[in-house]
Amino acid sequence: MKLHLKGGRVIDPATRTDRVQDIFIADGNIVALDAAPADFTAGRTFDAKGMWVAPGLIDLSARRVTAASEATAALAGGVTRVVCPPDTDPVLDEPDLVEMLQLRARATHAVQVHPLGALTAGLAGRELTEMAQLTRAGCIGLSQANAAMADNRTLLRALQYAGTFGLTVWLRAQDAALAAGGVAASGAVASRLGLAGIPVAAETIALHTILELVRVTGTRVHLCRLSSAAGLALVRAAKAEGLPVTCDVAAHHLHLTDMDIGYFDAQYRLDPPLRSGRDREAVRDAARDGTIDAICSDHTPLAPDARLVPFAEAAPGATGLELLLSLVLKWAEESRVPLVDALARVTHGPGQRLAAVAPGAGRLSPGQPADVCVFAPSTHWTVSAQQLRSAGHNTPFLGYELPGQVRLTLVGGRVAYEALAV
Repeated sequence: MKLHLKGGRVIDPATRTDRVQDIFIADGNIVALDAAPADFTAGRTFDAKGMWVAPGLIDLSARRVTAASEATAALAGGVTRVVCPPDTDPVLDEPDLVEMLQLRARATHAVQVHPLGALTAGLAGRELTEMAQLTRAGCIGLSQANAAMADNRTLLRALQYAGTFGLTVWLRAQDAALAAGGVAASGAVASRLGLAGIPVAAETIALHTILELVRVTGTRVHLCRLSSAAGLALVRAAKAEGLPVTCDVAAHHLHLTDMDIGYFDAQYRLDPPLRSGRDREAVRDAARDGTIDAICSDHTPLAPDARLVPFAEAAPGATGLELLLSLVLKWAEESRVPLVDALARVTHGPGQRLAAVAPGAGRLSPGQPADVCVFAPSTHWTVSAQQLRSAGHNTPFLGYELPGQVRLTLVGGRVAYEALAV
């Protein structure tokens, strides 16, 4: 079907576009901007006046991606592509498992799924996987997810092996020994509540090790879910040095601090943990200046009773696919970040991590797949269990009023989600 998106404010960070214009779509691709091609007759015209039109969002960390409920949540949040960590059941450490996951995802929903392969067998941190085979099966990189490596020698070998094939390794910067048993950020709040802490040093020591091994090997590394001012300072210096590193942060770290835990509210049990107000401001600043390449949801839906336990016993994680756009808009408004820059962190920035397999991801240009998110920026909605489409209702933002409501999501030019008229 040929589709005409009419009169919307088009924001495309890849080209620094921010102006009202029309978009014309045919055969799954964007065929023109502003003026329709001579032979174009729209099968449908969508009036986007008063709305903003952006590339479909790209989420660099989302779990349970083959479930229909989570796909529905993604599309309702304007997310058209997701990266799946390898800590699935079973672990994505063999090509057949990667292919099976992709087949299940394609059979279930329209969201484009890009899996990460396990860096080591079973994510046990000891025996390296056949990285090249995993890549040929469809993996965009290799990762340990949240699992630790057995030792730095194994990590060095993994980076050397990946570098030989020009592959990117995705790593969490967390020293396993220093983080062991911790459930909250070390500091006054954890001490007052009697919770075992995870110090900032758990992140920075791991970062020092990773960055030194990058210097030795030259292998591209994407650093996942940074959380501290000190850690971001190390990444900023590494980028200035010219090291091939990129990084992301979870959206909740743009807004929350350890003070929000209150009196053992298990909805705030996250990994990495919420840190100090100073760390939160550093995350905001680094997202603004581009030190942080991408903002992700770190979507981890949990069973309904997962939060009905004491804070220290709760599984970490939050549902976030439906909140990603709104949390980015809220940050942009509060920190006075230009919209082109803010939306870059959920479109063009993460899209560059997918460039090898999806070169047009995260942009609105003629000839590129029509993955599009149309949303009403001034419409606010209240986060509630009834509103969330994800099977997991575990989020620290329950009860929050957030800006931005998605009205239309296109995947490959096809309407994958459309909100009911209001």
